[in-house]
Amino acid sequence: MKPHLSPTRPRLFSAGLAAVCLLAAAHLLASAGKPSPAQRRQVVASLADVPCPVFPEDNIWNVPVDDLPVHPRSAEYVASIGADRYVHPDFGSGTWMGGPMGIPFVVVPGDQPPVPVEFVYPQEADPGPYPIPPEAEIEGGRLNPANKGDRHVLVVDQDNCVLYELFNAWPRDEGKSWRASSGAIFDLRSHGLRPYGWTSADAAGLPILAGLLRYEEVAAGEIRHALRFTAPRTQRAFVWPARHYASKLTDPALPPMGQRFRLRKDFDVSRFEPEIQVVLRALQKYGLMLADNGSSWYIQGAPDPRWDNDLYRRELHRVFGRDLEAVDVSSLMLSPHSGRVRMVAKQVPAETSATSGSRRR
Repeated sequence: MKPHLSPTRPRLFSAGLAAVCLLAAAHLLASAGKPSPAQRRQVVASLADVPCPVFPEDNIWNVPVDDLPVHPRSAEYVASIGADRYVHPDFGSGTWMGGPMGIPFVVVPGDQPPVPVEFVYPQEADPGPYPIPPEAEIEGGRLNPANKGDRHVLVVDQDNCVLYELFNAWPRDEGKSWRASSGAIFDLRSHGLRPYGWTSADAAGLPILAGLLRYEEVAAGEIRHALRFTAPRTQRAFVWPARHYASKLTDPALPPMGQRFRLRKDFDVSRFEPEIQVVLRALQKYGLMLADNGSSWYIQGAPDPRWDNDLYRRELHRVFGRDLEAVDVSSLMLSPHSGRVRMVAKQVPAETSATSGSRRR
C-alpha cells in the first residue's frame, strides 16, 4: 500500500448551516413522533446520547498515563517530530476548501440498511456490507472536487455498538454502494485489536473515532481518553496497541506507530482559557497516541459549529513539542492481542521495543 498521509492543511466547517440543520432536525423530531432513521442521524450529532462506550473503561485508549514512566527515547522522539513545533488543532467550525474541518462521523440506528463496499486492498479489510447512509459526510467534503485527502467515513451503529470506518471512501450510485482503499469494523464493547500486522482505516491499524476530540466532552469539562495525532516521519515499526506501520525508515530515533505521548505534569495549564484547560488536562492525564503520518503535533477532532477556531489556534499554538514527552505503556499490556490493560500500582521504567509489521501502507 501507499503510505497513509494526513493532509497538512487545516479544514473548516459551516457553523451557520450546521446550526440551522440541527435546529430543523430537532423541530422535526418534536413534531413528528417517532423519528425516521434519517432524522435520528441528523439530531444525534454527537455521542453524548449514544448508549455505547467507545471501548471499555479499562481499554488502553481510556486509561490514564500520567504516572507511567517516561520512555527512554522520549527526547529523540520529540526532537524528530519537532521540539519547537507547536500543537495544532486539526478540527474546528466553518469550512475550508469546501470540506468540514476535522474527521466527521455519523450515528445510525441498528436497522440502517447495509450497502456493499468494494476495497482496493481487500486482504486487510473487513468485508462489507457497511451500514453507511447515502448522505454520510466524508472527511474533506463529500461534494468537494478538490478533496484528495484521506476521505475517512466513520459510522457508529448505536443499537449494536459497532463502529465502521473507511479510508479513501467514494460513494457510487448516489451512495447505494461505496469504494474504499481499506475498512475496519470494531465492537465498541470489546478490547479486540486488528489482526497482527493489519492496517485499518488508519495507518497504525487503530480505530479513528476513539482518538477524536469532541466538543461535548470539552463542554462537560472532562475528556477521558487519549487523543489521536500525527507526525511527519515515523519508524518502520509499531508498538501496542497499534498493529501496522507506514514507513520505510528504520531510524530508532523516530517514533513507531502507536507511541503514546503526554503533556508534562509540570506544565502550567492555569495560564490558559478555561475551555483549553480541559484539553490540556486530558493531554496530561491521557495523552496522545501516534496514529498516522502528517504534520507535527496535529491533534484530530470531530467538526462542530461550536468550536472557536481562533481560540484553539491561539491557545494551542502556545504548547510546543518540548512540553511533551513520550510514555512507556508496556507495563499495562496484558496481551499484545488485546486492548485491555493491566492495572499497575507502581510503574517501573522499562525499555519498550518497537514491533515490526507485515508491510508498509
